[in-house]
Amino acid sequence: MATLFKTLKEDWSISATVAGFLAVLISYSGPLIIFFQAAQQAQVSPTMMISWIWGISIGAAVAGIFLSIKFKVPVITAWSAPGTALLVTLFPNISLNEAVAAYITSAVVIFLIGISGYFDKLLKWIPQSVAAGMMAGILFQFGLGLFSATNSMPIIVFSMLFVFLVAKRISPRYSMLWVLISGVALSFGLGEMNAVSLDFQLAIPQFITPEWTWHSTLNLALPLILVSLTGQFLPGMAIMKLSGYDMPAKPIITTTSIASLAVACVGGITIVLASITAALCMGKDAHELKEKRYIAGVANGIFYILGGLFAGSIVLLFSLLPKELVAALAGLALLGAISTNIAVAMKDESQRDSALITFLATASGMHFLGLSSVFWGIVIGLFAHVILTKRPTEPTTISSTQSSKS
Repeated sequence: MATLFKTLKEDWSISATVAGFLAVLISYSGPLIIFFQAAQQAQVSPTMMISWIWGISIGAAVAGIFLSIKFKVPVITAWSAPGTALLVTLFPNISLNEAVAAYITSAVVIFLIGISGYFDKLLKWIPQSVAAGMMAGILFQFGLGLFSATNSMPIIVFSMLFVFLVAKRISPRYSMLWVLISGVALSFGLGEMNAVSLDFQLAIPQFITPEWTWHSTLNLALPLILVSLTGQFLPGMAIMKLSGYDMPAKPIITTTSIASLAVACVGGITIVLASITAALCMGKDAHELKEKRYIAGVANGIFYILGGLFAGSIVLLFSLLPKELVAALAGLALLGAISTNIAVAMKDESQRDSALITFLATASGMHFLGLSSVFWGIVIGLFAHVILTKRPTEPTTISSTQSSKS
């Protein structure tokens, strides 16, 4: 244990800590809104809502810290945002007890898929250009969000962009820290902070008895399994591999599934591998050295623990920040990830068309047959790749023909 703390102390950096904090900030200020909508639909009490937030925060924290330290990789975990969106459509026709039973069912099934190793085999069939096109499509909306935020808060957003460019030139490692400080200072100075009543109290989780029904299994558990695998683990593993971390999915899926089981009965929905916020912690902005970026995963988990312990209060604290500031932060922090994925997607000329189709389908936000654009981006992109990619024998035949003519 002493050796572990010594290693963490030596590898710790401000830039990685900021990256971990921003990942939590974006999670709380974005996907958590869906949680509030689901809670309103279910008509749950504020006490139960705090229990939900405690569950997803602590579950994500424990899984992320454990995996990041064990594998020295910035493993960023979160709760299933598309899964939470399912709740909005199902409540109040499904009870909270039924929902908890569906969480447990999905966690067990995802665990079995993870431990079997089939998910790793699936990833090997996805070309790097298609995976990069998918990630670029996912992150593209965040890049647009940076500039669309100027419609309502131009002074703050343009000032943050200016600070980012200057800091990127002078002190690139701490550029996002300066952007965060300048954004908060400007929001405060211009009176754009949201008015909330802060009351710091420890959260107390509430136990919910699961109730299994075919209705909740078919309408929540099975879709939750599908959207978690295709909408979270698939892009999450893709961005990890594109960032240079060749880590198998098996330990990630099994660990997050165990965490999901642990927090299900307090209202915590499925814990999964993050994709969008993971990009914040895997680039050079987190740390110049790839082997030291795992600290961002540890820091992310620590901030999640704080968020879980002070669930009600921390959420209110985050709600102080205007949504435009958060949108600008996300867009600026993800610029590097967007450019990297576009470059990888367009690198191989023979796969450029299929990568572009993947990017457009993913960025479109389409929902066909109840499945997200992330799923369809991969499916359509792979379909295009299979049709457009020439067989290995074709170039050889052409070369030999040309040789004979010459």
